[in-house]
Amino acid sequence: MSAAPTDDGPEPPPRGERLYRLQRRLAEFAAARDWAPYHTPKNLAVALSVEASELVEIFQWLTPEQSAAIMEEPESAHRVTDEVADVLAYLLQFCEVLGVDVLDALAAKIERNEHRFPASGTWTPDRHSSE
Repeated sequence: MSAAPTDDGPEPPPRGERLYRLQRRLAEFAAARDWAPYHTPKNLAVALSVEASELVEIFQWLTPEQSAAIMEEPESAHRVTDEVADVLAYLLQFCEVLGVDVLDALAAKIERNEHRFPASGTWTPDRHSSE
């Protein structure tokens, strides 16, 4: 199905389709380099954790105000976007190896959380979303 053209050119594909294309591109990139033996669930989970830690490191000593303004400076914005890309790349590769549809998993998790934490319910500080 092709996108309808607009005055600014063709519309981009839906996000889910873009995500799928990027996931396929990552899989093809890894396959072309014979990285499959290294892309085990354990190794990808570790790599994902390392990349998430690198994202955390950027914010480690910032004040809340500094962290909220981080995208205003090009150098720090570039660092953040690079680490976000690395985290997403490893997450997508992890999901590819295990056959997890990341969008379905997220939709199901949001659904469960909507039931567990109703907006009209009483929130208590001792409950956490990881329960």
